[in-house]
Amino acid sequence: MTGNLCWQAIPTKLSEAQFEQFVLPHLSLGRRGPPPTLPSHKLFNYILRALHMGCQWKMLPIERNEKGCPEIHYTRIYRIFRRRHADGCIAAIGNGGRPVFPAG
Repeated sequence: MTGNLCWQAIPTKLSEAQFEQFVLPHLSLGRRGPPPTLPSHKLFNYILRALHMGCQWKMLPIERNEKGCPEIHYTRIYRIFRRRHADGCIAAIGNGGRPVFPAG
């Protein structure tokens, strides 16, 4: 079988434009509290990386800020994942926006 099979690969990092087109419409955004310190697409890329690597959340490679500290704690990434999973956002992204449980 010849040809490029790159379309079959599972994405592990999305650009901001891809995130806004495919993921953002399915996410529930918070209405209370302070604004997040990292953009939503960067947080989603951390979640994708953790799911792809299959590692523990505390072993996730997190970039460092200018002070040399991690830009976000792994527990915050995990909490965001759990919240979006409970809201059904992760399932909606995986189903292409179709309802998880069809009515009827």
